[in-house]
Parts: sequence; structure tokens; C-alpha cells
Amino acid sequence: MLRWTVTFIILAVIAAIFGFGGIAAGAASIAKILFFIFLVLIVISLITGRKKV
Repeated sequence: MLRWTVTFIILAVIAAIFGFGGIAAGAASIAKILFFIFLVLIVISLITGRKKV
């Protein structure tokens, strides 16, 4: 998921350089949402941890 976030950030930067403000804003907002989902999943996995069987 972090790879997708980086992809959308790069897309947003390239779109901003070429002057496509709407596409850049959309890609940046998608990257932000994916990053926060990634953080939530990391925190959940750290809290639950691996159960010893």
C-alpha cells in the first residue's frame, strides 16, 4: 500500500509541474488517504502482534 502512495505522490508532482492542478490535487488526496490507511493498518498490526501458538 505504501508503494501505491508513493506512486500517487509522484503522479501528483508530475501533474503539478505540467500545470494540471485538478489532477495533481486528486492524486495528492488519494495518496494522503492511502497513507493514513497504511498507518492505521501498521498500528493495528503492531498492537495485535503475532500470537504464540
